[in-house]
Amino acid sequence: MATRHGPAGPADSHSRERFLQAALAVLLKQGVSGLTVRSVAEAAGTSTIGVYTRFGGRTGILDALYERTFEMLGEEFVAVPRVPGDPVAGILGLTRAYRRFALEGPARYAFMFEQAVPGFDPDPDLRAYAQRATFALMVDRIEPMTPPGGDATTTGYLVWTTMHGLVSVELTQRARTAPPKWFIGASDDVYDDLFDSGIRAMLTGLGLRAR
Repeated sequence: MATRHGPAGPADSHSRERFLQAALAVLLKQGVSGLTVRSVAEAAGTSTIGVYTRFGGRTGILDALYERTFEMLGEEFVAVPRVPGDPVAGILGLTRAYRRFALEGPARYAFMFEQAVPGFDPDPDLRAYAQRATFALMVDRIEPMTPPGGDATTTGYLVWTTMHGLVSVELTQRARTAPPKWFIGASDDVYDDLFDSGIRAMLTGLGLRAR
């Protein structure tokens, strides 16, 4: 894919992958603030010159990492099977995969969906790619359930934002000490049930059902 860091050719695909794996490791271990050219180079076992040569600098490697993280989420979505005769279950499967992905790597999630890196504005082509790799998959699942006259893309957006909101608030609450008499318990089961209830309520409210 042509982005600000340039297309990868066969000769340097292995090198690119090594840098991306290093960047992912830094992101997961050190968080967004740790994503520097030096930290990526050290994790990859090379000099900063190697990062500049391959990606042109920090922005280039951030673009490439943005692309890779959405590829990873898209792979999680693709792995969720459709449920014959019960499309709602298939949508729930996608939303649960999204939540699991976020909980497994909060720093990765923040990098993808929040303005976690000051001044970083992902390449527009990459943002379009991210939409195709993830959001478009959800719309594809929702389209057969959309009521006549409804718009699957708008419906998908509403489901996505509900899912995103529930996950983002959960991550915030899990990262902080609960206030006195907080109504949400600390167990995973409580959050599991709240998430499913919220998604089911949105699906029902949108009138999504098997046709």
